[in-house]
Amino acid sequence: MTSVRQPVPLTLGTAPSAPTSLFAPGHPGFEAEEMTPDALTGEALELADAVSAELEGVSKLGVAYSGGVDSATLLALAVRALGAENVVALLGVSPSLARRERRLAHQVARVIGAEVVEVPTHEGENPDYQKNDAARCFHCKDELFTRIGEDVVGEQQLDAVAYGENADDATRHDRPGAGAATRHRVLRPLSVIGMTKSQVREVARQLSLPVADKPAAPCLASRIPFGQEVTPEKLRQIDDLEDAVYEQGFSDCRVRHHGAVGRIELPTEELARAMEPEIREALVAAGKETGFQHVTIDLDGIRSGLFSLQIVGK
Repeated sequence: MTSVRQPVPLTLGTAPSAPTSLFAPGHPGFEAEEMTPDALTGEALELADAVSAELEGVSKLGVAYSGGVDSATLLALAVRALGAENVVALLGVSPSLARRERRLAHQVARVIGAEVVEVPTHEGENPDYQKNDAARCFHCKDELFTRIGEDVVGEQQLDAVAYGENADDATRHDRPGAGAATRHRVLRPLSVIGMTKSQVREVARQLSLPVADKPAAPCLASRIPFGQEVTPEKLRQIDDLEDAVYEQGFSDCRVRHHGAVGRIELPTEELARAMEPEIREALVAAGKETGFQHVTIDLDGIRSGLFSLQIVGK
């Protein structure tokens, strides 16, 4: 970006208004109060110790944090290694972050015992991001790491920043955001020690993190087909309708934006429930209230990375 901004005010440890828990009764996260680092055993303990070794020599660490299982596990292991007073969770906030994910990120950080700094980002002002091609994630992560470097590192006296790339991510070719991490010299300790996604989840379970089994939750911009402009209005429509879907008790969803059409993806085992008259009518009404002319349910169910796959497959 060519524009120069003054440092933005940062919000330390302040969560948006939220219900008592975003997890349903019976979910491990519903009653979670704090993580359990002393419960680590076997391979999980070895992996945790390997992360500690990677962070040796770091005085204060910032973790690029979303509340997902990878960044939450890294945050928890960093707190275990360095102490909570020497770790800060850096949550990028922009219209592409779902309100529900923002609230959940604060909730999970409380379980870990880490403070949260919300970092306002402005990727939506970048024409290269707006045009929504395969490099969109690069521009988003580049903006996040730039804002962290310019607005947070000095204020928080950080001597390193890390993010939650795992070893499986490192083998994929559809994650251009990794290039931004390389450009900004961001550490990736999970990937360096060879921790796979399944191992991340096992470590998270032993730490009693409520997101151990949480499905991936890509940013709202990923719901817009490549080549169609990303705008604040489209992101708002997606966020509003996804909130309405979750309010009906569904466990996961994606709302794909196709102009006048909002296409709802749900877990296949929950599709039949969406056809119950009261629920179907509520979803249609919510979709039209957000500005969609038509609301559809995708019979294929949720397909993570759908629009990314269309690009990679070419």
